[in-house]
Formats: sequence, C-alpha cells, structure tokens
Amino acid sequence: MPVAGAVLLLAAAGCGGPSTVPIPRPPPLLDLPPAGPPPAPELPRALSATEVEIIDAGNRFAFDLLREASRPGDNLFLSPLSASMALGMTMNGAGGETWNQMRDALGFGGLTEEEINAGYAFLLQVLTELDPAVETAIGNSVWTQLGFPVHAEFVQMLSEFFGAEVTELDFTSPSASIRINEWVRSATDGQIEEIVPASIPPGVLMYLINAIYFKAPWTHEFDPDDTRTEPFYPEDRSTRTVPLMTILRGFPYLETSRYQAADLPYGGGAFSMTVLVPRDGVRLDDVAASLDAAAWRDIAGSFEETEVELFLPRFRMEYERDLKNDLAPLGMVDAFDYRKADLTRLSPVDGLWISSVLQKALVEVTEEGTEAAAVTVPTVAPPPEPPPPPPNRAGRPSLPPLHPGAPHGRAPLRRQARAPTGRLDAAILRALRGSSPARSEAIGGVRLPSEPAHPGQEGKDEHEGNRSEAQKEVVAPSGQGIDRQRNERRAH
Repeated sequence: MPVAGAVLLLAAAGCGGPSTVPIPRPPPLLDLPPAGPPPAPELPRALSATEVEIIDAGNRFAFDLLREASRPGDNLFLSPLSASMALGMTMNGAGGETWNQMRDALGFGGLTEEEINAGYAFLLQVLTELDPAVETAIGNSVWTQLGFPVHAEFVQMLSEFFGAEVTELDFTSPSASIRINEWVRSATDGQIEEIVPASIPPGVLMYLINAIYFKAPWTHEFDPDDTRTEPFYPEDRSTRTVPLMTILRGFPYLETSRYQAADLPYGGGAFSMTVLVPRDGVRLDDVAASLDAAAWRDIAGSFEETEVELFLPRFRMEYERDLKNDLAPLGMVDAFDYRKADLTRLSPVDGLWISSVLQKALVEVTEEGTEAAAVTVPTVAPPPEPPPPPPNRAGRPSLPPLHPGAPHGRAPLRRQARAPTGRLDAAILRALRGSSPARSEAIGGVRLPSEPAHPGQEGKDEHEGNRSEAQKEVVAPSGQGIDRQRNERRAH
C-alpha cells in the first residue's frame, strides 16, 4: 500500500482452504532476524489536504470499480490508477454534465479541475521517485487521426499535468498501429505488446493511453527451495494444484471473523501487497463487496506485527476488459452516448463520444517479487453513420394496401400474385370510388375514370369529352372535388 494506502493494482481470485491462509505461529525457540521491515522511504514533504483527498478519491474509485467488475468465481486483475489517469486526461476535453459525471465517477467529489490535474501531476512524481529499490514507470500519450483538429488548450493541459504528447498519425496506414504498439511495449518493458488492432477501425479519431509498469523485489524474499506443489481450492469446490510459496516470519497481520490479511512489503517498504483471504464459509465476492476507501483505511491502520507462516501461490495472470459497462453504473453515462456526450473542450468537431475504455493488465508473482503492467485507452470516435434505409422492393408476390387517403377510411387490400399489367382493373377502381359507381375520386390531383354505365364503354367519356360537372371538379388539384364529396357523404 504505497503513499498513505493508495491502491495501484487490484487482483482477486476465487479461492479458499487452509493452504492459502497466513497462519499465526507461536514465538520460535531460536532467534530469527528482526521481523519488522526496514523503515519505509519518507515522502519528500508532508502531503497537502488536497493531495490526501486525491489519494482517498483514487481509493474510492478503486473499490467502486472492483465492485462493478467482479463476477462470482472469475479471476480479476485491474489497475484503478491506470484507468483513472487515462480518464483524467480525457476529462480535460469534457464539458458540462459529461465533465461532472466523470469527476464523480472517479471519486473526486467537489474538487476543481485545477486541483484534480495537480493531484495527477503529484502522483506521477511521487510514485516514480518514492523507492529506489522499486521500478515504477508511468507514461501517457495521445494519438490522433491525421487532420483531426484538437484544441490547443487541451494539448497544453495534457503536457503540463500528465507529461503527454499528442502525435498525429494516418490511422489508415498499417504503420500507425505499429508505432502506437511500440510505444506501449516500451512503456511496459515488453509485458504488454499491443493495445490497438493492426488495422485501426475507420471510426477512431483519438486514442488516449496510460501505461504503468511496476517491478519490485520482496523485502523478505521467499526461498524457492520451500516452494512446493499444493492443492488450491477455488470457490466452485473443485481442486487443483499450484506451486505454493511459503515463508515463516513477522508481517503486519490482521484477522477478523470474515478474513485474514497480511501486508507483504516490497523493497524499502514504500510499496506492499496486501493478501486478504476469506475465512471458511465466507465468499470472496462478499468480502470484496464490503471494501471501500474507509474500510481500507481501517485495515491499513489495524495491522499488528505478527509472526505468520504465509502460503502464497506463484502465478501469472493476464486480464483484458472494456471498462465502459463498469463505469456507467458509477454515473459516467453521457460520455458513452454520442447523443449526449460533451467533448467540446477536446475538439471543435461535433458529436464526439467515448466508444470504449479498454484495459489490459498483467501480473506475475514469484519468490523474488512482483512484476506488473497495465495499459488503459479511452477511444474517441465520431457519431455513428445513420443506418441505410430498409429496402422495399415489390419484386415478388406482395400485399399492397391501397387507400384514398381519408383520415379514418378503411384501406382496401389487394393481393398481387402476378406481374402488374400497367392498368388499374375494375375491382380496384370500384374500391377507390366507394359505393357510388357514378362518382370518381382524385388522389393527389390524378383523375380516376368513372365506371361505365354499360359494358364496352370504358374510356368513352374521356374520348368524347363528355365529362360531368362532378368529374371536372374531381380532377382539380385544389381538392375542391374531394371536399364536395365529403359534404355529400355528410348529407347522406
């Protein structure tokens, strides 16, 4: 737990059984080396009230994210710090309600943007310089599509507080993803090889990337000769075997009715891994759900130096997750909706939104220590293209309803099972005219001929010009004929 208990990385694995529990031991008969770790490196100065609040905010976000991302029985490894810093960069381009939601989701409460940015800058400096025995590297970068305009103030803020440079690339070229992934490999010492696909999707306009690399030796290393294969008990009650490291010595230790916890220091003691194991009958997910920033402070303040026999699996875990669905329940909603997102402080382009927040993380725990890396990348995209209109071709038997356009008229139906002939037959004409064979109707100003009084007289009136006054009114585009027919119907 570095810097007053700040959480950099979180891992959870469904497990149980005595083989993984730190067990208190009675004092040995023989003298052992001093149990306590060496004094932890001191901070270069006392923390300000705002810096303490920044650390507390990070812990609030860490356990909120853990709660949303946890799934029963699944392994999990996340870096809340990497996610927070990547989103913190993005937040400098957000405005209005989008900015408010991002600030609240990240746990910053009532802090101002200046205080938040200064807090990130503080963490960047102190975490990388705190312990010379521990290698901690934090890098930030921003990559944009060629020609995509970015506000100068946004670029300046990222450079000043996050040490990030904005690089413009042609995302349609294969060399773009190669260059971005090369930066990722370098920032994580080769532990994470890529974060963007070889072919960048056409809708991507910007990647904002945070990368964290951590490598630390144990203050008290495990002896490889003491590592042995032992049962491991997942919560599904199956059994598997794992290489189990063991050590007997004093560690900061805490036990409650629900769990046992031991704090394993790295290097000079500024960083540590807290191992928390549920009691028999207690689910890991229930313990994780009970953790928050306040509970974490209580745990950190309740450790007592106790000699324990600690059993810890040697393992390597890789994890990948889009955090978008975990952030939305924390209140960060508008940023993921292209209709509501406000990223107007990032670019003058309208309709920008965050399409994903991908994180890749890796951790390896051995007898010598721990190596871990995490990369988080929010992706900025334009609004999606509207879907094409649905095709509607009557190139096969169909059922087209025909109606005269009356507000409450009944739509006569016609089943068309043969190719059209280019003319309207008598049945359809009768339906369009209504009950009176002596009346015609007009649809959109187009005259429909009246039904002849006697067979063989189709079209006779039209050829001879013997149209009735009613027929002349019907063809008028002004609709006067239709109005007159309506009046006649009312009279009936």
